[in-house]
Amino acid sequence: MDLFRQNDISPTDKQQEITTLLIAAENGDEKAQATLGTMYAEGVEVEQDDEQAVDWYMKAANQGNVHAQFNLGNMYNSGIGIPQDYEQAVAWYRKAAEHNHISSQYNLGFMLTKGKGAPQDYQEAAAWYRKAADQGHAKAQSNLGIMYAKGQGVPLDYEQAVDWNRKSAAQGNASAQFNLGNMYNNGKGIRQDYQQATAWYKKAADQGVVEAQYNLAVMYENGQGVPLDYYQAADWYRKAADRGYASAQCNLGNLYVRGDGVTKDDNQAVFWYQKSAEQGNASAQFNLGIAYLTGEGICQDHKQASDWFRKAAEQGFAEAQYDLGVMYVKGLGVPRDTITGCAWYCLAAAQGDKDAAQERDQVASKLSFEELTQVQALTTELQSQMVSH
Repeated sequence: MDLFRQNDISPTDKQQEITTLLIAAENGDEKAQATLGTMYAEGVEVEQDDEQAVDWYMKAANQGNVHAQFNLGNMYNSGIGIPQDYEQAVAWYRKAAEHNHISSQYNLGFMLTKGKGAPQDYQEAAAWYRKAADQGHAKAQSNLGIMYAKGQGVPLDYEQAVDWNRKSAAQGNASAQFNLGNMYNNGKGIRQDYQQATAWYKKAADQGVVEAQYNLAVMYENGQGVPLDYYQAADWYRKAADRGYASAQCNLGNLYVRGDGVTKDDNQAVFWYQKSAEQGNASAQFNLGIAYLTGEGICQDHKQASDWFRKAAEQGFAEAQYDLGVMYVKGLGVPRDTITGCAWYCLAAAQGDKDAAQERDQVASKLSFEELTQVQALTTELQSQMVSH
């Protein structure tokens, strides 16, 4: 109702209309009850009161008002005006969804996808997403596309994934724009096209999708779909890095090391590596270890170098495994331990690191049978710890 949006209604007239609405609601008019629920929820012409909103929505919902059922589901979902209860939220969404309320169909699909308020059921979730998607609901279209891309609740079908994400992206849905960019980038469900990938990443990036900002930066850095442009790469990496995106922070650090698109600055490189490394980014942890090892951008500290190499090595980062092996063999930042060093060489060599294989063979040639047995056991132990990491 737009009853209270007219600027020429006097305060007296407004009060009269509210009184009329209250009388109608108290006499069982479901539309009036639903309208009062919204007025109390939003604080329009009445003092905002979530509990009153729930009360009026409940009255209207019990009479079959789908808008009230949807809003009541939202209040149970969020715990506003009533104790949070996902099962009740699902129940009310379902009532409205069965009467073709589009947003309720989407919300019900979302709850079923997450297993909130009902057992997780991808097949039923996809069915509700489709009902909403067929009526043009952009988020439902995007989520249905994701389900086709993953084969969740529907057969794996990248072409369908592209189709639904395209419908959603055309409506400006940022997540779908990002997803469509990925599909063009990877050539899944559609011919690989870096220009199209970049164009869709840009649309999503402009709406603040941090993953799209990062991917767009990568495209500029590599000259894929756009002319190679380190300045643009640095700009987009910075946008994502400022929002805490670890991979962007690491890559921005790399640009500072090389002086690509930014003034070469080892201190800034270390600054961004540190932020990324602290979030667990293995590449940044390795790069930070190198900075501590060489003393570029930070005071040289072999112990810190070995600590950061270890963090990356434990995530399976081959170069860090090799360098940590070197640290143990030479006793840099850690007690000299040829057996432990050789074990790290073994792990790096198993990933194809030729330098590690060469060092492993040289060290192993000087070890006794008993020591080689210890290397093998330690290698197995370290590998098992990485699997569970």
